[in-house]
Amino acid sequence: MAGCAAARVLCEKRGFRLWGKKTATMTTTPAAFAVAAACAGQRLDQFLASGLEVSRARVQQLITAEKVLVNDAPAKASLKLRGGERITVLTPAARPPLRAIAEDIALDIFYEDDDLAIINKPAGMMVHTGAGATENTRNRGTLVNALLHHFASLSAVGGELRPGIVHRLDKETSGLIVVAKNDEAHRKLAAQFARREVKKTYTALVHGWLKKDSGTISASISRDRVRRTRMTTRQAGGREAISHYKVVRRLDTLFGKFTLLEVKIDTGRTHQIRVHLSSLGHPIVGDKLYGAPAELKPAASGGKRTRQKPENINPIVLPRNFLHAARLQLIHPRSGRAISLDSPLPPELQHFLQAVERPDAPDIAAKAP
Repeated sequence: MAGCAAARVLCEKRGFRLWGKKTATMTTTPAAFAVAAACAGQRLDQFLASGLEVSRARVQQLITAEKVLVNDAPAKASLKLRGGERITVLTPAARPPLRAIAEDIALDIFYEDDDLAIINKPAGMMVHTGAGATENTRNRGTLVNALLHHFASLSAVGGELRPGIVHRLDKETSGLIVVAKNDEAHRKLAAQFARREVKKTYTALVHGWLKKDSGTISASISRDRVRRTRMTTRQAGGREAISHYKVVRRLDTLFGKFTLLEVKIDTGRTHQIRVHLSSLGHPIVGDKLYGAPAELKPAASGGKRTRQKPENINPIVLPRNFLHAARLQLIHPRSGRAISLDSPLPPELQHFLQAVERPDAPDIAAKAP
């Protein structure tokens, strides 16, 4: 590997030597290269990702689409190079720049002025599209798409895919999120988050009864090396994460025991509350990614009594996580005054709670998700 890196002195870029042209860029089409001898042993996808300065996933897409030829023939991404091969890339390696587009999507705006807006985001809505999205797939239906339609201006600090976005909520988490309308407001709000001055309070329903009525979870979080969509507290070298919880209510139901919690976070790591509570053995209801069951089935015994037999009560499914950003407190970036807003529990979560506690009430069960 070190020899391949050193080969940049002899090759046009990172082990590439151009055939028939003086220079090559990511947009040169087609682009033909020869593999330097020092790069022998590298996988084809690894070699191209380094040389073209794009992700390996993007390179693998090109290879699968047979847009990459090795000695004029399609090859597998796992091909081990020997040195001297001629590689031809038939299409631009880099995707064209992706910009978020405006969509007429309803927003629940809790607060708005010239500098910021606070939105009550519904569950199921992504905050912004991913970098790998295209115009026809994931670049639709996000909070950013709705913001661009509703507001004349948004901050540009976060880039073209994330205008106005100062912080995020998971797709299946509902509740309050602040949006910056200009760059100055964005920077000042971001500084408040960095100094942990913004106070965020969540409502969560978890499986089981926590042993303590309150507590603090201080466990670093990193991405799971095996399941890349998950985060974990079980690896060294993660980022600091601190969550504080307080029991609001303990539920003993026909579907099992649950705890309704108030959770405050000092940090804002990806999936923080979800992974922290799961690490205690109490996953959030509906959060299948972190160990919650897909549906709640009535137990054969235990829990509160009901007028119906357990076998006559249908399972309950919550098609989202029972996690809601209920309160947001911050300092206005221009006036300096305190802003504190509360968002009530969404109807689908209220109905779910009622259905869990009163499964024999037909009017409630009918409204449950």
